[in-house]
Amino acid sequence: MKQKMLKVMGAAVLVTAGVWAGMVLANPLEANSAATPGSIEDPAVTKSYVDEQIAKLSAGGNTGNNGGNSGESGASVKLEVVEVPVGKTLMASAGAEVVVRVGKAVAFSSDTNGISDLTGGTDIKSGKDVPTNHLIWFPREGRGIKGHPNETGILTVLVKGNYTIK
Repeated sequence: MKQKMLKVMGAAVLVTAGVWAGMVLANPLEANSAATPGSIEDPAVTKSYVDEQIAKLSAGGNTGNNGGNSGESGASVKLEVVEVPVGKTLMASAGAEVVVRVGKAVAFSSDTNGISDLTGGTDIKSGKDVPTNHLIWFPREGRGIKGHPNETGILTVLVKGNYTIK
């Protein structure tokens, strides 16, 4: 019985020693595998490089100011305040987003399909009211918004994307 207990104790000591040796040998390998700051694996960059990259990204957005003139167009990667004169229609490009802020607006579509009210989760057909402060998305060309027929003031909207005032 004593011999059996010695064999079990010996096995336990060997297993413990093996685990300890594995831990000691593994740690130096992990320390050497970390990337050295400034190396190809972990490059150091300067502030001027970061500023240059940000400027390149910022230059990608072209903000157009329509000023209410017919036939002009604009594009923005940010929400842009646009005033739509009475009797004019803001025609949005595919993927553009609009939020009506001041005035009453109605949807315009050159076909039977409408525009997407993402806030309300509905499809707004041509000639129907566009709710104020709702995010409206234009899935295709040939769609837009215009002032309500009873509206006598300028329609103010926020636009993200390409559009024209006609």
